[in-house]
Amino acid sequence: MKPTIVILAAGIGSRYGSLKQIDQVGPSGETIIDYSVFDALRAGFGKVIFVIRKSIEEEFKESLLRRWEKRADVDYVFQELEDIPAGFEIPPDRKKPWGTSHAVLVAEPKVNRPFAVINADDFYGAGAFKVMADYLLQLKNEGVMYSLVGYDLSSTLSEHGSVARGVCQVDEDGKLVGIVERLHVEKTSQGIFYKDEQDRLAPLRSDETVSMNFWGLTPTFFSFARREFGAFLEANMPNPKSELYIPLVINKLVKSGEAGVMVLATSEKWFGVTYREDKSRVKEELAKLVGRGVYPKTLWK
Repeated sequence: MKPTIVILAAGIGSRYGSLKQIDQVGPSGETIIDYSVFDALRAGFGKVIFVIRKSIEEEFKESLLRRWEKRADVDYVFQELEDIPAGFEIPPDRKKPWGTSHAVLVAEPKVNRPFAVINADDFYGAGAFKVMADYLLQLKNEGVMYSLVGYDLSSTLSEHGSVARGVCQVDEDGKLVGIVERLHVEKTSQGIFYKDEQDRLAPLRSDETVSMNFWGLTPTFFSFARREFGAFLEANMPNPKSELYIPLVINKLVKSGEAGVMVLATSEKWFGVTYREDKSRVKEELAKLVGRGVYPKTLWK
């Protein structure tokens, strides 16, 4: 059975300043999501599920969905603040969504097989989709050995500001030991640095393995995510900016031994639009890939 891919497209990038998920960056007006769908389908994924907000449904359907629905099994679900367990009340000052782990959880009714999760505004590269699809094809629904595509830190930085990156600790067998979120990661003339809890600069190696939120999971993840989301709400409901990210759940599962994660290597180069100024670089990189024949000039003819 072909795996499913879940694309997280519910957020508006505050630093970017617009609905960047539907910004045109390809030579024929393609978005980054177009390339993700294209790569997923040719890698062997059988179904595509988008996680969006109700407020962008019509724009999403008009701008994107119509070009794929005749070419693939495409569906979508909504991530909304109101989607929380009974017994909890949403604080009046809460505006942010509940995080990527919650976004995956709302897709549960549509998923019945091993699946991947990616961000809508990240370009992962064709090889990353292929290595993930091949891994998921060998999994059973009840499996608890998940996966993650790992990238070299040096290939995931922006030239226009700092980023946050999940730095991975990987053992000699290629399994994830843990992820540490590093904030304000930036490349300088002296190397790559992040700011620690005391706001001091600390160095990072350029070949550190980092997570760009390209996960391979099975339906067993939903029960773990549901449990952790309940605990998260109990502890963090008063904080209007707190979110439950996938790595936070994964870390707990790895540390407890309830699940494991195989880190899949790729030579692909990641790029994305963290800042509006990143758009020109994304367009240049895509043009190079089209020129080399990796992608056709027009994806959807």
